[in-house]
Amino acid sequence: MARFVALLRGVNVGGINIKMADLKAAVEALGLTNVKTVLASGNVLFDSERTDLAALKAEIETCLRNRFGYEAWIVLLDQSTLARIVEDFPFEADREGWHPYVLLSSDPASLRDLLASADGLDTADEGIQMGDGVLYWHVERGRTLDSPFGKLTGKAKYKSTTTNRNLRTLRKLL
Repeated sequence: MARFVALLRGVNVGGINIKMADLKAAVEALGLTNVKTVLASGNVLFDSERTDLAALKAEIETCLRNRFGYEAWIVLLDQSTLARIVEDFPFEADREGWHPYVLLSSDPASLRDLLASADGLDTADEGIQMGDGVLYWHVERGRTLDSPFGKLTGKAKYKSTTTNRNLRTLRKLL
């Protein structure tokens, strides 16, 4: 039995509102066990003996589409991978006045494209660094939406392929 985390994209922002109790019930209906939602932003922990992660991801996404009526997609990780992602955060995670983020995607090409598109950022305001399957981002508090990289991540082509989480949220999932 392994512990997994499903990170839903765009839940409880932008018009997609899902009650966490309903989300938990939907995931439990798939036969997944020890289901727990964390915060109201689409973070689901669960246990499963299944080993085909691609099939499990597709099953969860289909369930969400059918149950909640939106074009759902998730990033699915085992908890040990998440622990490594958190541990590898390359910036000063608790730096006063800064937000530590991790961008995740089921399409690694999106992350590489974001990194290439962000060439020449002012590192006094924000920093990005590629990790193993993720893109780490550190930005001054209050600049998340208006920083050059923040604006880049808000473009439609990235909004449909990436999701991000604050490092503090990811720590709560461990």
